[in-house]
Formats: sequence, structure tokens, C-alpha cells
Amino acid sequence: MGLTGGIGSGKSEVAKAFADLGADVVDADAVAHAVSAPEEAGHTAVVDAFGTECLQPDGAIDRSWLRERAFADPVFRDRLERALHPIIIAKVRETIEAWRGIYGILVVPLLLERGGLISSVARVLVVDCPEDLQIRRVVLRSGLLPSAVRAIMATQMSRAERLARADDVIDNSGTQAAIKPQVETLDRRYRELAAATRT
Repeated sequence: MGLTGGIGSGKSEVAKAFADLGADVVDADAVAHAVSAPEEAGHTAVVDAFGTECLQPDGAIDRSWLRERAFADPVFRDRLERALHPIIIAKVRETIEAWRGIYGILVVPLLLERGGLISSVARVLVVDCPEDLQIRRVVLRSGLLPSAVRAIMATQMSRAERLARADDVIDNSGTQAAIKPQVETLDRRYRELAAATRT
């Protein structure tokens, strides 16, 4: 199942709730971090694309440097994605192949925007909340200015478009405690759907 949602919508909390129920989970952002660590293929690809200017003094990729430029410049963002996305997609698919549970959750923030992994999912699960709440959460979490959060949101699909393409929706406009019962309901449904496809 492909789990997506705008920045600050609560994807990580929802993914953890599924994992707590025994679902296999892979997060494309975590994979991106892993494959771009020093001496990994993604690190080499990013340095090949942008030179040593993208590195911190210790040789690690300067993620802040990349993020600021990627959100400000669509051409830069496209170069970065062409360098990293094939490596990330290959690693995600390799991870999915190793899953042994009846179903799994693939967390991809830009699942619908980029589409590189959409063919790997049977259903799209959107974590949703009002946009002003997204902004407040990200400001509290990261210290970014509201204007910076809005700039990031502008590079993502609109809330209405995302909801229109969802097969399932988790409403995360309330407390964290409200996530669990929604996840439990979907977990039962996904297990039934997965069992039906195996018979």
C-alpha cells in the first residue's frame, strides 16, 4: 500500500502505527538517506551531478544545501531527482522483495507527484489534515518559517488533488490517539484484500 501526504500531515506516525500492527514498512526518505551516505551509490551520483560544493567538511552530503536549492530551482530539483531517484527506486523494490508479511506499507511523500513507485502499489493511502495545521506542525518540528513551509507545499500536489486520487484516507486533523483506530480498521481491510488476492 502506498502511503503519502503533504509535508507535516503525519505520515511517520501513521507508518509507525501500521508497523506496530505487524505490517512491513519501508520509507523512501529513509532509503534516500541510506543510499546517499558516504561511499554509497547515491552519494557518488549526487557528487557527480553537483561537484564537491554539495559536501560538508566531513564528506557527507550537505542536505540543507541541496534542499534549499531544490525547492528554489525546478531545474536543480530535476537534476537531483534524475541522479538519485533510480537508485532509491531500485533499493525500495529490493526491500519490498524481501518482505514476508501479508501486506506492506510503502511511505513516499511524493508518490503521486513523481510517479516512480506508483506501479509498485495496489492502493494509495493519503494522510490528510488542513493546510494551516500542516504549516503549524512543520514550524514546530523544524523551526522553518511559515513562508518556507508554504514554498515546500507549493512544490507538492494540492490537498484536493491528492484526496481525489486516494483509495483510502486517514484523517490526522485531531490528536495522535485518533490515528490508531483508523489504522486498525485499514489494517483489517488490507489483510482481507491481501488474503483475497492470494486465493
